[in-house]
Amino acid sequence: MREHYSHEGLAETDVAADPVTQFTHWFQEAGLAGVAEPNAMVLSTADAAGRPSSRTVLLKGYDHRGFVFFTNYGSRKGAELGANPYAALLFPWITLARQVIVQGSVERVGRDETAAYFRTRPHGSQLGAWASEQSSPVAGREVLEQRYAELERRYPEGEGVPVPPFWGGYRVVPQSVEFWQGRANRLHDRLRYVAGEGGWRVDRLCP
Repeated sequence: MREHYSHEGLAETDVAADPVTQFTHWFQEAGLAGVAEPNAMVLSTADAAGRPSSRTVLLKGYDHRGFVFFTNYGSRKGAELGANPYAALLFPWITLARQVIVQGSVERVGRDETAAYFRTRPHGSQLGAWASEQSSPVAGREVLEQRYAELERRYPEGEGVPVPPFWGGYRVVPQSVEFWQGRANRLHDRLRYVAGEGGWRVDRLCP
C-alpha cells in the first residue's frame, strides 16, 4: 500500500516566525478541509526506564505557553509524566499529507484552569471522570456502569459536579515543533522549529 503525494510544498519563506502561529494556520486549514477531529493527537510518554507508550487524546487548548490536554493523574500517562516529564505529540492530518510533531517538557496546568475547562464538559463526561479509575484493571463493564449510575443519582443533570482532585490538565511546553508535508517521490518537506535563547530557529530536515 503506497500513496503518491502531489501536494504543494512547504518552503522556509512560507512559514510564520514562530511555531504556534504556524500551527494555527495549519490547524484552521485542517478544519476547513474537513479533517475528522483535527484536535486528535497521539501523545507519547515514557516511564522512568525509558519504555514508551502512546495513545490518542484531544487537544483542548493551546497558546504560546504550549499545548494542553486533560486526563486522570493516576492513569498510565499521568504516572509516566510524573516520573519522566517529557512528551511528544503527533497530529496526523493524513488526508492533507501533513503531520505536526511537538516535543517538549510537560507541566500540570493550574487548578483554576482545570476547573474552568471541567465546567465546559458535558454532564456525562463530568460523571465519567469520577467513575473511571483510568488505566486500572476493572472486573467488568458493569462495575463502571454501576459507579456511573450511583454518581448520576448523586449529581443529577443540572447539579454542579465537583472537579475530581485526581483529574486535571497537562501542558506540553514545546522545545521543537516539526511541520511535515508529503511530497512526490518521497522527497517530503520537513521544517522543524527549535527553541533557543534568541527565539525560534527553523531547520530543514532530510525526508
